Amino acid sequence: MESHVLTTRQALARRMFELLEPICLVTYMADECNEEMAALGHRTYWDGYFASRAAPLGRVPAQVVHAAFYSFAEGEAARHIPSAWEKIPPEASLAARERGSAASVRRILGDELAGSPGLARAADLITKAATSAPTAGRVMYAGLRTVPVPSDPVARLWHSANMLREHRGDGHVAALVGANIGGTEAHMLSALAMGIYPAESFGRVHHLPKERLAEAMDGLRERGIVDADGRFTDAGRATRQRIEALTDELAAPPYDALTPAELDELIAELEPLTAKLAAAGSQ
Repeated sequence: MESHVLTTRQALARRMFELLEPICLVTYMADECNEEMAALGHRTYWDGYFASRAAPLGRVPAQVVHAAFYSFAEGEAARHIPSAWEKIPPEASLAARERGSAASVRRILGDELAGSPGLARAADLITKAATSAPTAGRVMYAGLRTVPVPSDPVARLWHSANMLREHRGDGHVAALVGANIGGTEAHMLSALAMGIYPAESFGRVHHLPKERLAEAMDGLRERGIVDADGRFTDAGRATRQRIEALTDELAAPPYDALTPAELDELIAELEPLTAKLAAAGSQ
């Protein structure tokens, strides 16, 4: 039977993902970013999402955003790009995203933690990692590498954590493509892994046309990834584990820039920050 024990390299990447994700999630979970987007004139959450997240790519067509984001259904990017940029420049949306996200982190952490030497040190170390990885094949990450790193420690912490999130995401897309798992199918596998059944009821896909959902599920069934009832087969579970292990492996290069002592220090400084953000649900 195939072993899925994490290598040290994979384990480090997974641990860093766990520590950084609560920092990144404020962008999607807290109010400040949405308020900044609305103040700019974006009509909906998704207008602001597509306009700001895709902004580092430049004024590319919707097809390019769709390819880079990977997991959205056909036509979803085109409902927002380029229309969300027509009256509001991409750079303005990107700046609003940073302002709102940093404000959320600062509010949740409180003045003592947000202004602490530990946070500033964590921001410096995470920025060192986030600006050191190769960009080849990493479209979203490469885009963010062209964005100036903020000088404010809280904003720098969020910005660099977000760079590493997109770096990991680029690698995850590569792992999914290699496993022949499409974006909608990836959401269904995630749903099953989270115990959501039927997978078609998952919030990220349930709004799609029933025919599209049935097509995706039939494709997974034909490849033996799910059974007749739409639940994981052993082969499907193994496929997902391989994708996750490869995602961790591909997410590891940024941390090569840090010495073992710096990694230990970074983890120690991040733990209290992450704990507070996670306890608040990044809201």
